[in-house]
Amino acid sequence: MFPTVSHFLNYLFGINLPLPFNTFGVFVALAFVGGYWAFSEEAKRKEALGILKATKRKILIGEPANPMALLSNAFFGFIVGYKLVYALLNYQLFVSDAQTVLLSTKGNIFGGLGLAALFVYWEYKEKEKAKLPTPKTVEVTVRPHELMSNLIVWAAVWGFLGAKIFDNLEHWDTFIQDPIGGLLSFSGLTFYGGLICGGAAVLYIAKKNGIKPLHMLDIGGPGMMLAYSIGRIGCHLSGDGDWGIVNLNPKPFNWLPDWLWAYTYPNNVANEGVPIANCIGRFCNELPQPVYPTPLYEVIMAFILFMILWQIRRKINLPGMMFGIYLMMNGVERFFIELIRVNSKYTVAGISFTQAELISTILFICGLLLVVFSIKNKEKHANY
Repeated sequence: MFPTVSHFLNYLFGINLPLPFNTFGVFVALAFVGGYWAFSEEAKRKEALGILKATKRKILIGEPANPMALLSNAFFGFIVGYKLVYALLNYQLFVSDAQTVLLSTKGNIFGGLGLAALFVYWEYKEKEKAKLPTPKTVEVTVRPHELMSNLIVWAAVWGFLGAKIFDNLEHWDTFIQDPIGGLLSFSGLTFYGGLICGGAAVLYIAKKNGIKPLHMLDIGGPGMMLAYSIGRIGCHLSGDGDWGIVNLNPKPFNWLPDWLWAYTYPNNVANEGVPIANCIGRFCNELPQPVYPTPLYEVIMAFILFMILWQIRRKINLPGMMFGIYLMMNGVERFFIELIRVNSKYTVAGISFTQAELISTILFICGLLLVVFSIKNKEKHANY
């Protein structure tokens, strides 16, 4: 496994380059990049068809720098400089435990003051360049695809918060032992929490900018499936604990690689399992028994489902139907992968289920209802 990018580079090229980036985090970032690409391409396509319309917005230009803007830049610059300079001066500690360095109160006061001054100067000079003798209001045209970068940022922020909340609820016993650590940790993310909270934020901002909810949902379906596939690569390569149950069954085909059927996740970032002989360092554990590499299965399945959605999107014209199909596909995929995945189970009325099984079932039902709704309201939504 490759807990950090440094481990990955060492494996590929044999170089030892200490970097403060964990593999899972890098692939989460790449997932958002992939999602942004798919969102933007689909938004452009709907613009070309006349489904999405550009909006007009009035903005005030030529204003001088105002105290609040300068103060906010100073605050942001101070925080960045305070932590960045401290991290660079304590680089080995930063590489070995970036989370502790970033979330601690320790920092470099001179770095904070220096970058705060730089940010204030930058904001002041930019405002001075654009300053007019008399500020004026102008009307600008905003095209829907231009909003995608802003939407992705808000999806990332609220998606992360939702993923943390749902993960802590799913692993409640662990959370109550260390609630602060559970909330501040960068690890432990539940996809459905991110989907629900991030999706709600995107819909809210899209509506404020004139994009109707059903169209925004349809734009997001393929992109979210692609992002999920990319994110799961990070889960597998880092060994974040999101693996399957023990698998001691013989391979169904001789040509099937061992790592694709049953894997012990050596050097996993979760430090789960038993010590590896002659291994030195932070990540020296592997599982005592091989398990199903479920993240890898989800990478493959989610990418296949993305390709299907990407191919059929041009043939689907009913608002809401594309997202309904996405929900159904997502629900079915996750429900069946849960059958061989390690997860906390709940029991209600004698029925055992995981959080993901419950939510995936609800999503499938919601997707089916949305497809039926789209068909029944075909004429009503002809000019939606």
